[in-house]
Amino acid sequence: MSFFTNYKSDKYPGPISGNPLNGLCEKACIQVKKVFDACIRQVTQENVYVTVFKQMPANPAYPLTFISAKSTSPKGIITCLDIDRLSDKPQFARVRAEINVPIEVLYVDANGVEGKGDAVLTLNEDVILFVPQPSIVPFEVECVTNAIAPEGVYSGQNNFSLTVCISVLLKVVVEVELLVPTYGYCTIPPCQQFDQELCASYFELPLYPDIPRPH
Repeated sequence: MSFFTNYKSDKYPGPISGNPLNGLCEKACIQVKKVFDACIRQVTQENVYVTVFKQMPANPAYPLTFISAKSTSPKGIITCLDIDRLSDKPQFARVRAEINVPIEVLYVDANGVEGKGDAVLTLNEDVILFVPQPSIVPFEVECVTNAIAPEGVYSGQNNFSLTVCISVLLKVVVEVELLVPTYGYCTIPPCQQFDQELCASYFELPLYPDIPRPH
């Protein structure tokens, strides 16, 4: 079993029933990334050009025919980060950055052989976020991304022009030691093993064959 498969205990995560103060037993110091601010942008972009590299299999027969593309990692790579605090709202800042999103492009070559290659989508973000004041432990800007390209056209020299659906989540975080009330440690239940029951159909057979009955 697991926390959510027929597990009965008051030491597991889930919804609270009754008085939430019942069972509180300590104040715990936990090390976490505290999110001070976050925003998400979801957009469809057309005519996004990418160049494919690390092709498998190597040396495909050209031209290539696009099949699909999608991101290979939820973590966007932030470059050219620029943070300018707003003079009228010093707790906020204009955050500008380039976000590189690794993607995998699937295609078929001129001989009908399916292949794939790596590429990078580059996005430009320009947003306003709450940014904490300077401290010994500095804040960081992180990015979570997801991208799919349902349509695309090969444009030569390992380049594709894509129509891309993109989600970009920007976060301002600080790694902190946070004091929180707790109910103590979780009780970890034993795992419920997956069993294909390979012999189930055999065990369900009757002990003896049916006796044929004349009509």
